[in-house]
Amino acid sequence: MAAALVLVLVVVGSILFHFLSPWWWTPIASNWDYIDQTLIITFWITGAVFTAVVLFMAWCVFRFRHKEGAKAAYEPENKKLETWLTIVTAVGVAAMLAPGLYVWWQFITVPDEAGEIEVVGQQWQWSYRLPGEDNRLGKASNRLVTFENPLGIDPDDPAGQDDVVIVADALHLPIEKPVKVLLRSVDVLHDFYVPEFRAKMDMVPGMVTYFWFTPTRTGTFEVLCAELCGTGHSYMRGTVVVDTEEDYQAWLQEQSTFAALSGSRQVGAAEGVEP
Repeated sequence: MAAALVLVLVVVGSILFHFLSPWWWTPIASNWDYIDQTLIITFWITGAVFTAVVLFMAWCVFRFRHKEGAKAAYEPENKKLETWLTIVTAVGVAAMLAPGLYVWWQFITVPDEAGEIEVVGQQWQWSYRLPGEDNRLGKASNRLVTFENPLGIDPDDPAGQDDVVIVADALHLPIEKPVKVLLRSVDVLHDFYVPEFRAKMDMVPGMVTYFWFTPTRTGTFEVLCAELCGTGHSYMRGTVVVDTEEDYQAWLQEQSTFAALSGSRQVGAAEGVEP
């Protein structure tokens, strides 16, 4: 009797904690409300299954508790029960997978009007590259990464000379402009994650991964690394600032291009001064 009561209390407590918990996801600041909806569908399905299974266990514990003289019936197979369990399980799994697959398709289908930026992760900081006046990013490779060229931009590619380089500083984005985020790691696995954007993706050395999103709310948002990447993992944080178009353009004019940074480093090296 006590065990059955404990199981019922576990169900009631879990449901109350879900609805009354102060820990919930942050207010969304991008177009990916589909991801929130998919999570809610998953919560409802798994919550219903959890409730049904635990309450069934509680009923079994109570109904078939020990009684003097009672004997258990042995039934090794029940084809009808197995068929229904298979059908219900298949429907439940499909109901969870279908919305996720639909959202994933949207997540990797970039609109034609989306701009491009590059995020570079390394132990333990975030750096960024934005296209310059030609509106396209130049070539880059991890093989070209040096102290003087931390993002590995190809100096022989004319398209990269006007690229805007931001090393270990805040990234600014204009509001309501879709952006394709190219992700690259120069050392180990990282994961670029902004909770308010509901957007995250692994960064694998030797690969360029991507996703896209549209910022929908101005403000300052924290960047986290969602992949354990070494002893400084917890300190690998950054900032994304979503601006109005006017504020974004003003910020952009203050940033340095790859050509300007390369020139200053070459002058500093020639004069024996660290840039």
